[in-house]
Amino acid sequence: MADPTPVIDDLRAESEELDLLVAELTAHQWNLPTPAPGWTVAHQIAHLAWTDHSALLAVTDAGAFQALVEKALAAPGSFVDEGAAEGAALPPADLLAAWRAGRTALDEALRGAPPGARFPWYGPPMSAASMATARLMETWAHALDVADALNVVRPPTDRLRHVARLGVRTRDFAFGVHGLTPPAGEFRVELTAPSGEVWAYGPEDAPQRVTGPALDFCLLVTQRAHRGDLALTAAGPDADRWLGIAQAFAGPPGTGRPPQGAGR
Repeated sequence: MADPTPVIDDLRAESEELDLLVAELTAHQWNLPTPAPGWTVAHQIAHLAWTDHSALLAVTDAGAFQALVEKALAAPGSFVDEGAAEGAALPPADLLAAWRAGRTALDEALRGAPPGARFPWYGPPMSAASMATARLMETWAHALDVADALNVVRPPTDRLRHVARLGVRTRDFAFGVHGLTPPAGEFRVELTAPSGEVWAYGPEDAPQRVTGPALDFCLLVTQRAHRGDLALTAAGPDADRWLGIAQAFAGPPGTGRPPQGAGR
C-alpha cells in the first residue's frame, strides 16, 4: 500500500507556490481574464477552493458529498462554473482566506485517513494518495492559468511526476470519454523530468511509444497547450491518437487550447 505522505507534501508545496503568486494581488489583478473563457484569476482560485471543499466532504462526510453529486447530476453543464462564480464574487481577502482554510483542512484530513481507505468522488472512488494526486494536478493546471493572466512564467519542478503518472494512468479513460475502445496493450512512455531524470512507464518493448519532456506531457494531459506546440513524439497509430485526446481530469472531453505556434 503506497504511503500518501509524499504526494500530500507535494500538494502542499504546489499550493503554497500558487499562494505566493496571488497573495499580494490588487483588486484589478484578481479580475484579470485567464485563458479559461469567462474565468478571471478569482474564478481560478475559487474553483480550487470549491473543489478542495468537495474533496474534504468526500473524505470526512460521505452523505454531504452525495448531496453535491446529486446537485452535479441535476446541472451537469453548469455546476462547476456556478461554484467558481460564487467564490469569485467574494472580496479577494475572503476568497483567499477560504481557499487557505479549505486546503489546510483537506491536508489534515488526507494525512489522518485510515490506511487503505477509499473515498467517493465524481468518478471512481479514490484513495488518499489518488485524491491528493488529483488535487495536485488541478492546482498545478489552474496555477498555469493564473500565471498566464499575470504574465508570469512558473518554472517546472519534479512535482510534475504525479501529474505525469496520472496522465499515463488515465489513458483508457481518455479513449472511453471519446467513445473509443481503449487499446489492448500498454504503451511505453518515456518523459524527461525538469531535473533531467527520465520517468518511464510501461513495458520497454512495447511497440507503441510516447516520448518527450515531462512538462509538455503534463501540459497536454491537462489541456493547457495544443499538441502542435509541444515536443512530444508518438510511435504507433494508437499512441498518436491518444496524444490527440489525452486528458487527466474527470468529466467530459475538454475543448483544449488553440495552437500558439511552434514550440513552447
